[in-house]
Amino acid sequence: MAALARSARSRSGKALVRVATGSRAGHSSAPKTQYDAVIIGGGHNGLVASAYLQKGGLKTAVLERRHVLGGAAVSEEIIPGFHFSRASYLLSLLRPHIYQDLELKKHGLKVYLRDPHAFTPLLEEGVKGQPPRSLLLGNDLKKNQQEIGKFSEKDAKIFPEYVAHLEKLACAIHPLLDAPPVDIPGVTQGSLRNRIAALKSLKPLVQSGLKLGKNIPEFYELITAPIMKVLNRWFESEPLKATLATDSVIGANTSPSNPGSGYVLLHHVMGELEKEKGAWGYVEGGMGGVSKSIASSARALGADIFTEQEVGQVLIGADGTAKGVVLKDGTEVRSKVVLSNATPHVTFRKLTPQDALPQEFITAVNQIDYTSPVTKINVAVDRLPNFLAAPNTADGKPGPHHQCSIHLNCESVEVLEKAYKEGQQGHPSSRPMLELTIPSVLDPTLAPPGCHVVSFFTQFTPYWLEGGRVWTDEDREKFANTVFDWVDCYAPGFKNSIVGKDILTPPDLEREFGLTGGNIFHGAMSLDQLYLARPLPSIANYRSPIKGLYMCGSGSHPGGGVMGSAGWNAALAVLADLKRR
Repeated sequence: MAALARSARSRSGKALVRVATGSRAGHSSAPKTQYDAVIIGGGHNGLVASAYLQKGGLKTAVLERRHVLGGAAVSEEIIPGFHFSRASYLLSLLRPHIYQDLELKKHGLKVYLRDPHAFTPLLEEGVKGQPPRSLLLGNDLKKNQQEIGKFSEKDAKIFPEYVAHLEKLACAIHPLLDAPPVDIPGVTQGSLRNRIAALKSLKPLVQSGLKLGKNIPEFYELITAPIMKVLNRWFESEPLKATLATDSVIGANTSPSNPGSGYVLLHHVMGELEKEKGAWGYVEGGMGGVSKSIASSARALGADIFTEQEVGQVLIGADGTAKGVVLKDGTEVRSKVVLSNATPHVTFRKLTPQDALPQEFITAVNQIDYTSPVTKINVAVDRLPNFLAAPNTADGKPGPHHQCSIHLNCESVEVLEKAYKEGQQGHPSSRPMLELTIPSVLDPTLAPPGCHVVSFFTQFTPYWLEGGRVWTDEDREKFANTVFDWVDCYAPGFKNSIVGKDILTPPDLEREFGLTGGNIFHGAMSLDQLYLARPLPSIANYRSPIKGLYMCGSGSHPGGGVMGSAGWNAALAVLADLKRR
């Protein structure tokens, strides 16, 4: 193994090989020329939509432009012998009813749950020969209190109350995740009979309100206020507040002191895996395992799924309705309906003929915010990182902290704020917010024996560098070295253990995965782009201005990270519309 590591290290740090796990999941032959439904993009939402459309009796085709299914939820062998979750890297918000309906466990989905799940080592001198302090959080509240007590007894005492409070708010939102937004046009327009029928769309909102009860004011404050206003009321210790604050800004171009940062925090405690609330886990084989299992279920139901079939344009008939798609090679694939798993920008500005859309709608689409602060770095290493705050044992086996989301540069909220401000000025953060995971600690299929894959989710890096400059390879290497130098401060020797790396800045995420602006959520998860306004107020119900063209991706409610829900709701909208025809 050492020979393999030396050989790989001697090459370029760029991606060496890109072999997708499960890349044969799509058909190698060309699609037919006629379907009931065509789905643009083989991301998780598109695959879920295909399965439910097939269940509803529609012959469906999924057309994915890349060589691998899954959109951002893919596994790729970037470096020989090392399999990475190249973009999306953790599983939690896969909706339980989809997991059960599509029998994903039967179709090969296996998840390794994490406990503990968060580790924050500190940069400080140990006292009396002891290692630096760290914060380790998991499912055991008593152990959490012991860990927090190292920094504040007051915080340790109140922490269970804080967790219960957040869980209550999160549980109240679950009905909204699994249903489309309120049908405002249906409730306010049309015949009395149709308006009464549309009142059913109010049910999830009413359910959420009843669950919240007297906590509605606290919920309102959480989703509108800066998260620090909330956290400062609960806690006093900086490492705890900084660790919790990372969940409020992860993937979002915001700081803990900005209004609205609280919703993203709530988004990250709404997770559920195998009936365990708030759980996050690693998928065996990488995140491509989720997509592979959904595709397997959809194919078993009769869906045709294709890779390397790039759509060039939505086909619009003389009557102004969607009639199918035209592939890049000129092939026409006709269908009754078209669903787009692409971002709203790609769907309406690149794939839809502009003369088929109202100008005011195009103007609105242009205003959707896709700003992204994220650079994803995938790293292969030839040994386990050895943290000063939690030294490795003599036998070299992973410790409990190695399975966690490891938060670096989280000594204080001030560090996060400085990183954010640098990113807004066009400079990659000189001390970036780092969340690293080592999924191979629990999943041995990802790396050769003794070696590991390390995923870095880093913030804050702008799409455009200062002066409107584009990223160069030199800029990528410089930022990656900044990240690795900081890791070396916490785990000396990490940099020397690197076998190979894959650096994905916001423009790279856009180019590789079709994520406009590099935004992992298909659009910012800000309050003006949620629920009734996602992606726009006029198309929040998954339907577009063009009859027969639907949105089924994360750009629609409930947004990025909530796996499968948009695809499920879009499929239901299609089936309901076809039934009424």
